[in-house]
Amino acid sequence: MAYLQAFQEYLALEKKYSPHTVLAYHKDLLFFQEFLISVYEVEALEAAHYPMIRSWIVSMVDAGMSTTSVNRKVSSLKAFYKFLMKMGVLPSSPLAQHKALKTPKKVQVPFSEVELDNVLNTLEYPEGFEGVRDKLIIDLFYTTGIRRAELIGLRMHQVDLAGGMLKVLGKRNKERIVPLLPVVVKQMELYVKERAGIENPIDADYFFLMLKGVKLNESFVYRLINSYFSNVSEKVKKSPHVLRHTFATHLLNQGADINSVKELLGHSSLASTQVYTHSSLAELQHVHRAAHPRNRK
Repeated sequence: MAYLQAFQEYLALEKKYSPHTVLAYHKDLLFFQEFLISVYEVEALEAAHYPMIRSWIVSMVDAGMSTTSVNRKVSSLKAFYKFLMKMGVLPSSPLAQHKALKTPKKVQVPFSEVELDNVLNTLEYPEGFEGVRDKLIIDLFYTTGIRRAELIGLRMHQVDLAGGMLKVLGKRNKERIVPLLPVVVKQMELYVKERAGIENPIDADYFFLMLKGVKLNESFVYRLINSYFSNVSEKVKKSPHVLRHTFATHLLNQGADINSVKELLGHSSLASTQVYTHSSLAELQHVHRAAHPRNRK
């Protein structure tokens, strides 16, 4: 258990992972430990061999666990063994030759420009603070591409309306500057006026608040997006991440440089941004077919 505790501290202090991510790693390792104890009567994770791990993987697949979930749990274990190697506890990882299970690629379908126009300019929002806040949240997701956790964690001092920008704290506490469109700045100014009507807010330092003065939570933001977009879209998935995906896709469709989009999204590598290019390629294919002489009948 000492190594598990040391690993948690390593993830939190050195890797700068969020408490949520650290907890997810810890749960995955405890899940494997329970398997080791029940099947092999082995408690120490560092004593496990690859055949034991392989049987654990088989048991998860047989139990109907998704390939993505299995790969994530194995990835947590792999990170733990790399940590033990770094500490000099293990000479090599029992997962050194392991290959992740193949997962079917899911195509993330972005909202259309028409759907965004409908939700922002056609729908009726509640009067007062909540309506102003809800519309601003949707527009901020769409015009900046920020993550749900980044929006929830946004503090008052990170908002520079005069300069038209946000200082966003992203993954691994990496800060980036996100520009704001003038129309969104005006909405934010209106929201700030409405927000001033909340007396003695508990979480006054946070920019976005509930009517009772506490900061937003993840489930509320998800329900908010899902609720409003259910009125204008029949897409299966309607979430903050789909809006982030929509932001990137619409920029790329309009000719934005992929490296610029990468910086706006706060991605550490270009590979993360390239998952958003499939829709852009579809748009290019449409233009190509419509314009090229060889495709004219």
